[in-house]
Amino acid sequence: MSDRLTMEELAALMKTAGITVDPAEMAKRPDSKFDDYGLDSLGLLGIVGELENRRGRALPTDADRCKSPGEFLDLVNNSLMTGA
Repeated sequence: MSDRLTMEELAALMKTAGITVDPAEMAKRPDSKFDDYGLDSLGLLGIVGELENRRGRALPTDADRCKSPGEFLDLVNNSLMTGA
């Protein structure tokens, strides 16, 4: 696992929430909405919790309010890089 969250890792986390997504397709459309993939706010909250457990640190409180994979990756990776 790298320090940065990747589309591949996000796609794997989405799969644990019951959503199968091709990471390459998601990377082509990073601004598409999580809703377009069938991931609701509870599913995203579960992903945030799983990431916090895996990384051993809290993510920003608004991480579960991100609307797209690109927005989520930007927020999470900025948080991981700054240690915030």
